[in-house]
Amino acid sequence: MKKVLFTALVLEISVAFCLLACSCKDSSRIPQPAEDPQAQEGSREEEKPQSEDPSSEVIAKFQNPVLRYDWPDPTIWYDGNRFYTVATGIGSMFASKDMVSWYKVNGTPLTMAAREKAKENGSNFWAPDVVKVGEKWMLYLTCYNSATDCGIAAFSSESVSGPFEWVGMITHSKDTGIQDTIDPEVVFDEGTSRLWLFFGSIGSIHRVLLSPDGCSLAPDAQYTKVAGLTYAQDKTRAKVFEGSYLHRHDGYWYLFVSSGNYGNSSYRVKVGRSPSLEGQFVDKEGNKMLDGYASEILTSLEGDNYYGPGHNGEIFTDQRGQDYMFYHCHDASTGSKARYTFLQRIFWDRDGWPYFEGGKPLGEDYKPKF
Repeated sequence: MKKVLFTALVLEISVAFCLLACSCKDSSRIPQPAEDPQAQEGSREEEKPQSEDPSSEVIAKFQNPVLRYDWPDPTIWYDGNRFYTVATGIGSMFASKDMVSWYKVNGTPLTMAAREKAKENGSNFWAPDVVKVGEKWMLYLTCYNSATDCGIAAFSSESVSGPFEWVGMITHSKDTGIQDTIDPEVVFDEGTSRLWLFFGSIGSIHRVLLSPDGCSLAPDAQYTKVAGLTYAQDKTRAKVFEGSYLHRHDGYWYLFVSSGNYGNSSYRVKVGRSPSLEGQFVDKEGNKMLDGYASEILTSLEGDNYYGPGHNGEIFTDQRGQDYMFYHCHDASTGSKARYTFLQRIFWDRDGWPYFEGGKPLGEDYKPKF
C-alpha cells in the first residue's frame, strides 16, 4: 500500500514538474526583435498611431534613410517576390525583399539603344514611374531640356527588372504648351478599365487618357487640369504641385502631391481626394485642388535635421495590414544636398484621411513584414 502511495506521489510531482517546464518553454517561444532589443509590443488603439505591430510578436526597427544615396523622385514596384527601385538619373537599379535592406542590381535600367533615343528628346532624365500594364512592365520617364522643352517617354520590358526598351514619346510640352510636362504617374482605374497619365509641375497637374497598352495616348485624348496653380500664379510655389501619386483607399482616390522648393524645408507632401479619378479632388475642408488647396501631411521646419520631404513613391501594405510610403528627404547631418530615400508608416483617420505620426520624417520606424 505504501509503495502504491509513494508511486502516485512521484507521479503527481512529475506531472506538475512537466507542466511547469512546458509552460516555461512556451513563453520562451515569443519571437525576439532582430535589431532593436528595446522594441516593445503594446495595445492597439483605434485612431492612434501605433509604433507596434497589432499581433503578439515583437518587431524590430529600421533606420532611415533606407537608401543612403542621392535617389530623388523614387519609384518602387513589386512583383510579389522582390521590390525594385529606380530614380531620377535612371543610372542604376536596386532591389529588396523587405523594403528596408537594398542591394544593387547588375546592369542598367535602360538598354543602350533606349538611352540614346531618350537623349534625342531631353538631356536630363527625371522622375521615372514603373507599372505593370497587361503582361509587360512599363517605365515612364521625363526627358527634360527646359520647362518649355520636355516630355514623357515610355519604355517596356518583359522582365520585372528590365532592361527597358524604347517605346516612344507619349506627350511633349512643345505639342501641348503645358510647361513642365514632367513627373509621370500612370494609374489603372479598375472601375472604368481606363489607363491614365497624371503629370505636371509649374504648369499645373494634368491628366490624359492612355491607350490600353500604355504605349501611346488614346485616340482623341483630351488634357484636363486636375490640381495646382501655375508658377506664374504663385511664385512662392506653395500652391504649385508636382510629383503626383494616386492611391486607392476605402472608396476614394487620393492624389498625393509635393509643393515648395525641393532644395529646402519648404518642400512637403500634401493630399486631396475624389471618389473618381475623373472627378474633383478636394482637401479635408472641401477646397478644390484645382485652386491650389491640399492638406499637408508631411512637413519640416527650417533647422530640422530631416528636411524637405517630398515627391513620394508608392504605398505598400505589409502582411500585417500596415501601410508604408516611400519619399525622398534631406539629412542635414551629412552636410550634403542629396535626397535620400525614406520609408515611413502611413496611417488613416476615422474619416479616411492619411497622416503620419508627428507629421514629420522619422529617423527610425518599425519594420514592415513581407
